[in-house]
Amino acid sequence: MVQVRQYYSGDLSSDIDIGEWAARVAEQANLSEPSQEILIDAAEKVRIAENKAIESDKIWSSHANSFISGLEMADILSDLQLDQDAIVAAIVYRSVRENKLSLNEVTSSFGETVTTLVNGVLRMAAIRSLRNDTNTDVFGKEADEQLENVRKMLISMVDDVRIALIKLAERTCAIRAVKNADEQSRRKVAKEVSDIYAPLAHRLGIGHIKWELEDLAFRYLKPDDYKRIAQLLDEKRLSRQDYIDKIVDGLNTQVKKNGLTAEIHGRAKHIYSIWRKMQRKNINFSEVYDIRAVRIMVENTHDCYELLGIVHTMWRNIPHEFDDYIAAPKKNGYRSLHTAVVGPENKVIEVQIRSKAMHEEAEYGVCSHWRYKGTDSGSTNNDSYEQKIEWLRQVLDWHEELGISPLSEEVSDWVEQDRIYVFTPEGHIIDLPKNSTPLDFAYRVHTSIGHRCRGAKVNGRIVQLNYTLKTSDQVEILTGKNEEPSRNWLIESLGYLNSSRARAKVRNWFGARAREQNIIDGRSVFEKELKRLGLDAIEFSKLVNMLKQKSLTELYASIGSGIISVTQVVNAAQKLIAPIKKPQLHLTTSKANNKGADIYIEGVGNLMTTIASCCDPVPGDDISGYITQGRGVSIHRMDCRNFLQLQIDEPERILKVSWGQAPQDKYSVDIIVEAYDRTGLLRDITTLLDSAHINVTAMQTLSNGRSNTVDMMLGIEIKDFTQLSRILAKINQLPNIVSAERKHS
Repeated sequence: MVQVRQYYSGDLSSDIDIGEWAARVAEQANLSEPSQEILIDAAEKVRIAENKAIESDKIWSSHANSFISGLEMADILSDLQLDQDAIVAAIVYRSVRENKLSLNEVTSSFGETVTTLVNGVLRMAAIRSLRNDTNTDVFGKEADEQLENVRKMLISMVDDVRIALIKLAERTCAIRAVKNADEQSRRKVAKEVSDIYAPLAHRLGIGHIKWELEDLAFRYLKPDDYKRIAQLLDEKRLSRQDYIDKIVDGLNTQVKKNGLTAEIHGRAKHIYSIWRKMQRKNINFSEVYDIRAVRIMVENTHDCYELLGIVHTMWRNIPHEFDDYIAAPKKNGYRSLHTAVVGPENKVIEVQIRSKAMHEEAEYGVCSHWRYKGTDSGSTNNDSYEQKIEWLRQVLDWHEELGISPLSEEVSDWVEQDRIYVFTPEGHIIDLPKNSTPLDFAYRVHTSIGHRCRGAKVNGRIVQLNYTLKTSDQVEILTGKNEEPSRNWLIESLGYLNSSRARAKVRNWFGARAREQNIIDGRSVFEKELKRLGLDAIEFSKLVNMLKQKSLTELYASIGSGIISVTQVVNAAQKLIAPIKKPQLHLTTSKANNKGADIYIEGVGNLMTTIASCCDPVPGDDISGYITQGRGVSIHRMDCRNFLQLQIDEPERILKVSWGQAPQDKYSVDIIVEAYDRTGLLRDITTLLDSAHINVTAMQTLSNGRSNTVDMMLGIEIKDFTQLSRILAKINQLPNIVSAERKHS
């Protein structure tokens, strides 16, 4: 890492050689020579802005030097080998945050991408205000605003992982810089780092940043414990190092004997991890096994297990101190073999074995395999898409781990239950309410996109506009030239729009049109729906009063502008109609011992029933019926031998029966379906009805070979007209359907 502060003694104008610094950063990050010039330009702009702020006495109360902080952040990110835009954003971030440099200046000098990254890092500050140790006033009237801030922060992070990495670098610089600050400032920064950013570094698998953040935060939050463990480590450092050197020499000898190649090093144990293990296991310092630790890096996974065998052959392993994180990686992707053995002089040694690729992942986590937008010309859209899905999961898992309180339950419900995250074709993240459709997505992107929406693709496949989206879907909207929303989008039963925001935009579009046109359109929709449902005996004056409209014309205008939905009209109309109820069948048995145990026979009128003496079924048994000659329906157990034979001999006389009361009241209606004939049409209709739990009581079909059309009449049972409207809408959406409506009396 390029150490900035070793060049800095106080004079910003002369002490740091920016050219030398930029060359080292560019080399560490594998950037090109043109990128090096851009880094120099960014650093110079920040230095000039800092000098102006000092001259005008416009510096923050912390007296933090945004120029030095920017260079230090760039140092950290160069170790992670981030791209040019991310490192430039890190250089200018602190100056923008402290109003020493404007976003307009950043955009004009370095482009929109750098500005977007800086904005994203600024948004991440929203999470700080939701912690317990901050001002609790935000949890009152401003709670909704705070949730919106968290939403923005999450979306910014998910949309570009570089934002989270820049913020980690900024907080690392911040906790380093508070060394000489007052105790209150040190504890405030340490608490935030311990609660938020060390867990984020862990979630991303960036080990070296995680360990530094944990140790520094521990140093300021529990100074006495930190000093005690540091002293114990220092007292034994020399003897421990001599011991480790001997262990490394012995391992190298055995590795060479077995014809393997490995890098073996002593591994420093972090103070915080020692303290945490002592607390978790309730043990003393002397009982912490991995104070003496060795790390072995090999070429591949096979060599990892071979080295494990060598280690266990040389020394006795300690039971229950072996972890195979290669076969079962940690949630953040960490892979390694961990074992503890009793080495020479009966001293315990922890040994970690991993491949070089695993070591890269352990140290740099998501950075070791993330391909940044525009930096890898060989990467495919699918690769980027899959990586973003994985990153999305990591961010949501980290957010859940934070346990934000007292809004934690609200935020958790919002993240897990009420929101979904979908991708644009370019890979950007859009958040939507749960159960949203492609049409909701279109209006979320832009109102004009929604108005012009004519179709949609989800994950590359054409879908209907009322398709229910799921988290991680990639959505592409197909648009027309003109803004022409459909009034059908406002019909709730059709399921086109599930977000109130999108519905409001459609209503506003229709509401902005001329009143005369709204009346014409509203009347057309109203009459079409009544015709489709066969509601031709309605007293319109009562319907108008029920819907609290001044007149039928006002009702048409309200429907036309979207203020009142057709579903509301249908629900009101149903209350004005006295439907004919299906006759209920309560058929009692002739057996005295079964008196009161009713039998319901589906689809059949009143029939006498008799309990069969051959099997004598009782309530609770699985039963079926057989139509006898002169004695009504004989009720048998399903496993009755006589009944099984009757099923074979006379299957046409078998009835489906069941114990208990008849189903709830349903209404019998006939529907007429007109369609262009095709293979599987009848199957599609009956499957749709079955999935909606609609009972079909009758069916007639009439085909016309000359016109290749077919007319169907189906008798079905419904609970209410809302269910009828919904099922007719779904039938109308099937391929080749011309119309589906209720038969008129």
